Amino acid sequence: MTSSVPKVRLAGGLEICRVLNGMWQVSGAHGTVNKTKAVEAMQAYVDAGLTTFDMADIYGPAEEIYGLFNSQLKSSGSAAPALQGLTKFVPRPGPMDRKVVEKALQRSLNRMQVDALDCVQFHWWDYKDKRYLDALGHLSDLQQEGVIRELALTNFDTQRLEEIANKGICISSNQVQYSLIDQRPAAKMEQFCVANNIKLLTYGTLAGGLLSERYLGKAEPSSRAELHTASLSKYKNMIDSWGGWTLFQDLLVALETIAKRQECSVASVATRYVLDRPAVGGVIIGCRFGVAGAGQHISDSLCSCSPDLKLTAEDHAAIDVVTQRSRDLMALIGDCGDEYRR
Repeated sequence: MTSSVPKVRLAGGLEICRVLNGMWQVSGAHGTVNKTKAVEAMQAYVDAGLTTFDMADIYGPAEEIYGLFNSQLKSSGSAAPALQGLTKFVPRPGPMDRKVVEKALQRSLNRMQVDALDCVQFHWWDYKDKRYLDALGHLSDLQQEGVIRELALTNFDTQRLEEIANKGICISSNQVQYSLIDQRPAAKMEQFCVANNIKLLTYGTLAGGLLSERYLGKAEPSSRAELHTASLSKYKNMIDSWGGWTLFQDLLVALETIAKRQECSVASVATRYVLDRPAVGGVIIGCRFGVAGAGQHISDSLCSCSPDLKLTAEDHAAIDVVTQRSRDLMALIGDCGDEYRR
């Protein structure tokens, strides 16, 4: 039986789940991926009503795995639920004429086995190279022609978001890191997005799994054996910048107290906190499809977006007591995505 997973409508009309299944984890940096098993693993998420998948042209076989699953679902003959496949266009710096953009999108269309792309999230490595505006101009034209339903961004800062909007390019969403640890979107971006009907799709919300009961009361992980995925390593560095392991333990204690009171997991509390922020359309939860020994987090995902889970003023106060002791990541790192452009 399909649960009623809340949806959000993007500017172009596409409805997506408020919890998205993230596919960075099949890129190879989180363990060896078995494509056949990955396709099989996706079914349980769709059966639970979690029908929105986030991927990228640079996430190894992610688009192909989605395409295989999409094709299999359509040929099953049953009344298959509609999937939403959000991908990314992450070009290397270079000329951004229409042919370059078209070729990249055609590759994604072929791999995902679709006639049109539900959403293309554009990333650019170097703001000094203004050809990102050329690329976005072509993407906007291709959206008008029906090749793309939603035109979106990944890891753009507020200044560039404003610049793009002022060029008359309609942006549906911006994918950024947002968590109890990294609250930089609240500083500037949130306000601009609310005013311009741009949704934030967030990643890193569970800090690669560190924001869970598993790490409560545990010694600080430091070796590669302990930080054995790209996510764990990346978000442990973010915790170090934010305030360190001792402060992080204080946060986990506060979250566990809330989780017990709410009868849910620490992960559900951490996800709900971000889902409730202004401008946040959805939270991306990483899924290690096809990785041996990887667990599923379907029940946590369903719980976190359930209307039954409501964080109280008391819950927020308990979180704030800890987070206000952390460092200012805006001052330390810069706006959203600046960590990719240093």
